[in-house]
Amino acid sequence: MYQHIDQEGFVLPYATGKVVCVGRSYRDHAEELNNPVPEAPLLFIKPATSLVPLDEPLVLPAGQGPVHHEVEVALLVGRRLCKATPAEALSGVAGVGLALDLTLRAVQDELKGKGHPWERAKAFDGSCPMGPFVAPELLSPLSQLDFSLTVNGAPRQAGNTRLMMWPMGELLAEISRSFTLMPGDIVLTGTPRGVGELQGGDELVLTLDNKFVVAAKVAK
Repeated sequence: MYQHIDQEGFVLPYATGKVVCVGRSYRDHAEELNNPVPEAPLLFIKPATSLVPLDEPLVLPAGQGPVHHEVEVALLVGRRLCKATPAEALSGVAGVGLALDLTLRAVQDELKGKGHPWERAKAFDGSCPMGPFVAPELLSPLSQLDFSLTVNGAPRQAGNTRLMMWPMGELLAEISRSFTLMPGDIVLTGTPRGVGELQGGDELVLTLDNKFVVAAKVAK
């Protein structure tokens, strides 16, 4: 069962809520998939049932085509945010971590081609493996966080939040205008280029701010 934990493994005092995701917040990722670059943040939601701990074997859906990894900086919301200003939104961040937005790519392409929502490709059970959260004050400013993913020792994705098309505070404020964010909700802030397919037995290493490292493995 998923619970919010800190980097020392202690359970944090927040209920598990929804996951609000930002699509195409990095221009290079939109371009690598030949997607239009949006003029405003592209938002979708994963339910709480999508969350699984990164330290448990990742179980990929069978028979639904390739499952792609998308590494993202995740923000844990610590207080209610509704129509917040950027400053208010940033002050409501209780933790920062790394997550994978697992995507059924062929399913997503089919849904996009039909003009349908993405949930079947993005919000399935186990589609959001989540690592521990670190207090924001222990990291570099949210506007300049390095993060990366290696698969079987080979670099796959690397990014820095300064390359996001919307500053972190503005992004959170914009989300809070559409969806009230509650304590325990998580915001996934988008992925850089380099997404690719996962295979059974793959070993993953996720790094945040060159300080915090999370290891994961795909079940065979």
